[in-house]
Amino acid sequence: MQPYEMSLSEAAEAIEERRLSPVELADSVLSRIGRLEPTLGAYVTVTAERAREAARDAERELSAGRRRGPLHGVPMGLKDLIDVAGVATTASSRVRAGHRAEADSAVAARLAEAGAVLLGKTHTHEFAYGLTTPQTRNAWDAGRVAGGSSGGSAVAVASGMATFALGTDTGGSIRVPAALNGVVGLKPTYGLVPRRGVTALSWSLDHVGPIARTVEDAALVLGVLAGHDAHDPASLDVPSTDYRPRADTGLAGLRVGVPRTYYFDHVHPEVEVKVRRAIAQLADLGADLVEIDIPMARYVQATQWGLMVSEASAYHEETLRTVPELYQADVRTLLEAGELMPAGDYLRAQRSRTLMREEWARVLRQVDVVAAPAVPVTAVEASQEAITWADGTVEAVSDAYVRLSSPANITGMPALSVPVGHDTAGLPIGMQLLGRPLDERTLLRVGHAYEQTRPAPALAPAA
Repeated sequence: MQPYEMSLSEAAEAIEERRLSPVELADSVLSRIGRLEPTLGAYVTVTAERAREAARDAERELSAGRRRGPLHGVPMGLKDLIDVAGVATTASSRVRAGHRAEADSAVAARLAEAGAVLLGKTHTHEFAYGLTTPQTRNAWDAGRVAGGSSGGSAVAVASGMATFALGTDTGGSIRVPAALNGVVGLKPTYGLVPRRGVTALSWSLDHVGPIARTVEDAALVLGVLAGHDAHDPASLDVPSTDYRPRADTGLAGLRVGVPRTYYFDHVHPEVEVKVRRAIAQLADLGADLVEIDIPMARYVQATQWGLMVSEASAYHEETLRTVPELYQADVRTLLEAGELMPAGDYLRAQRSRTLMREEWARVLRQVDVVAAPAVPVTAVEASQEAITWADGTVEAVSDAYVRLSSPANITGMPALSVPVGHDTAGLPIGMQLLGRPLDERTLLRVGHAYEQTRPAPALAPAA
């Protein structure tokens, strides 16, 4: 096995046991970037010399017996919304050309303190306002979309160009690209991970979280990211915990909700088959399957867009007036449309969110987690704009990808995407697990238990 093929957990163990040096690992991943980046376009900026210097620093510390934890010496990528002092944060947009961050974001500072090695900044759909990340190609098929908006982070991890990465998730932007590229993506509870120093899309919907090869890897990263930040007004002041799933993979007594409504409507048959097969595997592990109805399903998309469109346009108000020509056409159209949103519609979306949170809390008193598809269809061709379902319904690609993920953003509950196989074209399929606020440990336990029933994850056959 080459170092770039290692999961975070494998790399951390090899480094701790002195079988692998951080310098060897960084060089291996940087070489991988050099080979695949021209094809896949995962990175906006590669900070190669900075990475090598950080890896040498980590090697010196480890040689002196000072190990900071499992992330020490492990190379990672950060979505290009996340500030790192002295490094450009462009949000993959001409609007931010030449911008350099003056200080570390809260999450970048925590990763640096943990000894993680920054490889560079990964592409996002411009300002995270989209579900495809057009600059980046899918790690399994370069002719298909990477998913978004954290497409660069997911592709980097899936192809061995990062051991782990961070993304942001406003309507599914961690889970969608994770599912489409066959890796693990975790959107934590709203406020569990601070967002100070992270470019906003929609203040009340934005989350920061990890993309990794395995569930255990995601848990290790979450353990570093989570915690109160007094400078983030949305940050939750809750006790720290160890999120790593325990070795016992049984699920006896755990109740898994299986949706009768919404989550299996307008889903490709191959996706449905693989996800239902994965849910059946949870039952084989001892879980009790409970059929549930998804509350307020008909209002999900109206509520998501009612909140996001207004907040995004408010954030971009000044630059939309001064340099509108610098935005990509799709993002500019959405921002201009948001300026026409009546205040009453925004307030109705806020009321709908309050009711939706209450109804989901009721559902999650009946079950411990909900299991469903992460996305309704695998990665579409890069030029495809719409999906036509069997009943003749035509749905925009962006609407299809956001449809199953947005309930977790509206309610703020945690959600985890786990790979469950591939379709006949060889494209990855993801299962989504949704849980109670601040109960990431249960989601990670279920995801890890399922993961142990499958072969070890393989890198995408990128180039």
